[in-house]
Amino acid sequence: MFDPVSGFVYPESWVDACEDPKALEAVESGLAVLTADGKILHRGFTTGTTAAAAVKAAILSLKDPVSGLVTILTPSGIRVLVKASGENGHGISEKYSGDYPDDVTAGIRFHAFATLIAGGCEVITGDGIGKWDRENPRYPKGSPAISPPAMAEIRDAMNEALNEINLSGVRVILSAENGSYIASLTLNAKVGVSGGISVLGSTGFVEPWDDHLEETMINRISGTSRVVLTTGRIGLKYSRLLFPSHEVILIGSRIGPALHHAHGDVILCGLPALILKFINPAILEGSGFGTVEEMIGTSEFDKRVQESMLWFCAKKPGLRIILLDRIGRILKEAP
Repeated sequence: MFDPVSGFVYPESWVDACEDPKALEAVESGLAVLTADGKILHRGFTTGTTAAAAVKAAILSLKDPVSGLVTILTPSGIRVLVKASGENGHGISEKYSGDYPDDVTAGIRFHAFATLIAGGCEVITGDGIGKWDRENPRYPKGSPAISPPAMAEIRDAMNEALNEINLSGVRVILSAENGSYIASLTLNAKVGVSGGISVLGSTGFVEPWDDHLEETMINRISGTSRVVLTTGRIGLKYSRLLFPSHEVILIGSRIGPALHHAHGDVILCGLPALILKFINPAILEGSGFGTVEEMIGTSEFDKRVQESMLWFCAKKPGLRIILLDRIGRILKEAP
């Protein structure tokens, strides 16, 4: 059995430890993850998936009221049923976070208002959706804080809805209830997003986490002497291509516990921000940049990052650090 979201192949002993066939069905579908003791943890849905559900319900409700569930194709290619309602072009969906207790956006309600146009799909952001308040390498100043995978997911939902009710064009205004307040509980201000939340989701799913999953992660790390520890989905994808003879383990932000239990040939690989802020929390101080991403490609980045990586690797014999960009190219490597 394998996880269709991460691609991880579950050991047979884990599968045998789970005696609930319905639970295993959820694991096979990607809606849940399996831990070493046979327990399952449910994934939730990202802000991108939730927004797409509200948008789809809004468009479908131009023909008939929507009540219950809509189908959404997630960026990971898995189709899911998401709770949503809609009437007279107004769609609503509330974010489900699964077994992730620390999700500050849990329960946020997205509203979408749909009106017909001659052709095509237009998305306009309203109250509670953040905007970039400064230029950065990926987003122009003033553009909506909606990641490309999330926007693609929303547009897919729009096109599916139009095809289903045989219409040719729609304009949707998307908003997030209490989005400005909820954004104040996140790191948006630090990364340059103001006025509301970010709409995100590289897979469409929120990963669960509790002590059982951390124990599972640590057991996997302790059980191999050739390991790549990666912080996110992009790192996971390219680490498997770059290091086919290593076991690649997704650790998220839990870099400290992961490195503590790792031994042998250990590689820490992923996008720069999380890794650099862990190895040197002061990496941006005095640099003139607000985020690591803004610093990439500058002489300041080259100097600060190389010094920080070499210093940290000297403290951890046997560790290699590899920083990637979003298309898998190696930005920096040490030692």
